[in-house]
Amino acid sequence: MITFEGVTKRYPDGTVAVDDLDLEVPTGAITVFVGPSGCGKTTSLRMINRMIDATSGRITLHGRDVREIDPPTLRRGIGYVIQQAGLFPHRKIVDNVATVPYLLGWSKKKARTRAMELLELVGLDPGLAGRYPFQLSGGQQQRVGVARALAADPPVLLMDEPFSAVDPIVRASLQDELLRLQSELRKTIVFVTHDIDEAVKLGDTVAVLRVGGRLAQMAGPATLLTEPADDFVREFLGRDRGIRRLSFISAKEVRLRPAPSDLATDEAGRPLGWRTGDELAAYGTFDPESDSLRAALDAALLSANGVAVAVDEDGRVRGVAGRDAIDELLAEYAPPPAPSPAPSPPPSQGSGPAEEAPA
Repeated sequence: MITFEGVTKRYPDGTVAVDDLDLEVPTGAITVFVGPSGCGKTTSLRMINRMIDATSGRITLHGRDVREIDPPTLRRGIGYVIQQAGLFPHRKIVDNVATVPYLLGWSKKKARTRAMELLELVGLDPGLAGRYPFQLSGGQQQRVGVARALAADPPVLLMDEPFSAVDPIVRASLQDELLRLQSELRKTIVFVTHDIDEAVKLGDTVAVLRVGGRLAQMAGPATLLTEPADDFVREFLGRDRGIRRLSFISAKEVRLRPAPSDLATDEAGRPLGWRTGDELAAYGTFDPESDSLRAALDAALLSANGVAVAVDEDGRVRGVAGRDAIDELLAEYAPPPAPSPAPSPPPSQGSGPAEEAPA
């Protein structure tokens, strides 16, 4: 566990980057620091491995104050992933991954064997091991960065906006890969992002920081979306926080009906489109076993007729769900309405000026 106890970072010019921060990062889970520019999220992350030292307060790692640990020793025991991977351009990929094991005194054979295992673990072709960073795509470089951070099997992994420099498709793939790795490795991960969608997707716990480096709210994603602590959190989450909340509701509960004859499919039973005369109109799909209600709603909105197509893991049609079935579930999970304010009591008799009697 990582704890922040009254941590403040004040620079010589008087700027306060982090102000009296108290929080706990649970062991074996992903904790996301999120907030606008200038809220101290990266500063907070870097104080964990002492790339920046706190002005006051203390940070403990498994109960030990990090200031009691020699910085190089501390950093060798903490994985660190940054934007654009930060790979050494003159080293081959296998040696980039093996950097920390080399520093720890591992033999070249042992370090490279570990590096090859990790390349496969993060979903990279082992054939890339002999290439240099410039020969890889941005997404591949980020995977190498994650592999390098995991090379010495550190219990803690710090990730500073690691996926922000790649395109949205690659970013989503890297997010999914991180979640897959975490399901196997159960590292203690602190992840910094300015993207609330990324925070909600990845975080077991999300810490929202406000400008000036103060903690605004720390909660699980679902709680954060349904119970924002104040107007700042509510505005930071955005007007579409209700739509984001649908990501935590399984699409398994959506009532399906058999696919109608106007849904064209191929020989394997995969959808091709909705028949409209001689043409095929747009359709949207979701997998009830793995997708959320948000994905089901998105599939309905993408379909020309408002009907979502449910498919299995191989893309074959399982049935369809109209907006009526999705709306049923939306109504079931809608938060209860806020209680109406109590009516004001009528004025008591005899209070106020007496009325004049009619003449």
